[in-house]
Amino acid sequence: MNMISIIEKKRDGKTLTDNEIKWVIQSYVADQIPDYQMSSLLMAIFQQGMTFNESAWLTGAMLNSGERIRLNNIPGIKTDKHSTGGVGDKVSLILGPIVAALGVRVPMISGRALGHSGGTLDKLEAIPGFNTRLSIPEMKKEMAEIGISLIGQTDTLVPADKKIYALRDATGTVPSIPLVTASIMSKKIAEGAQRLVLDVKTGRGAFFKTQDMAEELAARLIAIGQKHNLPATALLTTMDQPLGYAVGNWLETREAIDTLQGKGPADLVEVTVALSSLMLLAAERVSSINEGIKLAEKAIQSGQAMEKFLEIVKWQGGDTTVVLNPALYPSAASSMEICSPSAGYVGEADALIIGQTSMQIGAGRLKKEDDINYTAGIVLRKKVGDTVQKGEVLAIAYGNTTGLLNAHKTQLQQAFKIVAKPPEVRPLILKIISGSGEQAWSAA
Repeated sequence: MNMISIIEKKRDGKTLTDNEIKWVIQSYVADQIPDYQMSSLLMAIFQQGMTFNESAWLTGAMLNSGERIRLNNIPGIKTDKHSTGGVGDKVSLILGPIVAALGVRVPMISGRALGHSGGTLDKLEAIPGFNTRLSIPEMKKEMAEIGISLIGQTDTLVPADKKIYALRDATGTVPSIPLVTASIMSKKIAEGAQRLVLDVKTGRGAFFKTQDMAEELAARLIAIGQKHNLPATALLTTMDQPLGYAVGNWLETREAIDTLQGKGPADLVEVTVALSSLMLLAAERVSSINEGIKLAEKAIQSGQAMEKFLEIVKWQGGDTTVVLNPALYPSAASSMEICSPSAGYVGEADALIIGQTSMQIGAGRLKKEDDINYTAGIVLRKKVGDTVQKGEVLAIAYGNTTGLLNAHKTQLQQAFKIVAKPPEVRPLILKIISGSGEQAWSAA
């Protein structure tokens, strides 16, 4: 086969065959196809899309590019959660300990920052010493001993996705339904999950900004899961403004710790508890969503979830000292306040602009080989609907140098719009989508 002809075929909107997709993935993993040619194919897929069969074949090819984890010797229904990406989304750091503390076995394989969206692995690695690079035997041992493991892909687990994931981040091809579907589902099937809960985001800070596109993504993820015997349920949530107040790796990890201690922002708690409930339901630990919500809230209030988080950090080599006392963590070298130009109400806190700015001041990667500054990021002081006085602080940006922060000051100011009347705010949780249909969250 010939890579150029495959690129041209997809560029022209034609359907690739199963064998062509298998050949591309196998050849790329074997370093027989250069990054520039794979980048070209990714852009063609981004522009032209893929049929359901192509998505299924791509998922299968990526899944079979490495080994699969077998967790049959570990009791219980292995259940995982995945978010399609947003700004300030530190849910996994809170949800994992909650449901593990309640007896759910969680084999969570996560990713790194992708575009303007932060990565769970980067947030965990902001904790000094935290090792997300466990081997598969180590991951199984942790699962057996404490019920959860929070790791990244190993060299042998879906290596195709590991390579392509970094390339998508650096080539502007992140928001593609077939590419997102194959990336998520290949990892989740390979990790040995038996149930999957998805947080599919829509809005300004999501990769799929319209609700129609988010619902299309959810439907495809669920259908691919059914094809591979991995039942999935999706929660459709809004991402117009950041989730919580903190954006950036350590800043988000610290907010996650606060939430586990019962001091979390209302919006972050709402989404986390809802997703925890769906995981408990999927794992057959509860018989209703409301029962799951109450149990998840109790796990936070009782301190169970925080104890489990400390257990995870200790098991994976992290420094529990800064978890127990976050004030000991080094501060960013520089900070900059963004103040309101007038009095009124916050009408917008644009998640996309805030996410992009956070990435540009050091919290994300502009190139796949870039290092991350764990202390960089943005902390909001005001959210949509809050009242504000002229000159009051809307947000504080943190970074390595004053010059870097000042270079992005105007951009960050543009994320906030001050209006004269209280704005309408979309519900945070919109609906549940599963293989059997859809249901409004309010009705559920």
